[in-house]
Amino acid sequence: MLRMISLIAVMALGLSACSPAVTTGVDGGVRVYNISARDANEIPYRVLDNVNQLRAARGVGQLALSSELNAAAATHARDMSVQNRPWHFGSDGSSPLDRVRRTGYAGQFLGENISETFESELETVAAWMEQPDTRDVILAPGARNLGFAWFQEPNGKIWWTLITGS
Repeated sequence: MLRMISLIAVMALGLSACSPAVTTGVDGGVRVYNISARDANEIPYRVLDNVNQLRAARGVGQLALSSELNAAAATHARDMSVQNRPWHFGSDGSSPLDRVRRTGYAGQFLGENISETFESELETVAAWMEQPDTRDVILAPGARNLGFAWFQEPNGKIWWTLITGS
């Protein structure tokens, strides 16, 4: 009997991972955060604006988007999806520093934030700001550049990566 209950629990857990991502809206309705083509073009600038507002409020200098850091972030966001786990090492054993170097970024790598979520980019940045270690990456005084990217799976799960450099 215990074996049967365990099997049912494992099957239910597995099936729950296949369902689409949903969150409850302010009106109590259900919404799915799907990144449209329009959103894809705007997301990096929304994040940059949001991060720069947070930095300005703390008296820290503004960041500029870096195509090299964006590329490193995009590579890692997709790779986390392939690995099906949020962590800082690539499937090839690469570290964030390795990935940044591969892009030819001339500055110094400072930090990387990652997330596996169904939330929007701004909700994700807000969650990073609640934790000291991820907040420190966003507010690093020596940071001058920002890389930001994501990979969204068909079920709606989004893998976010933010990188700062000097």
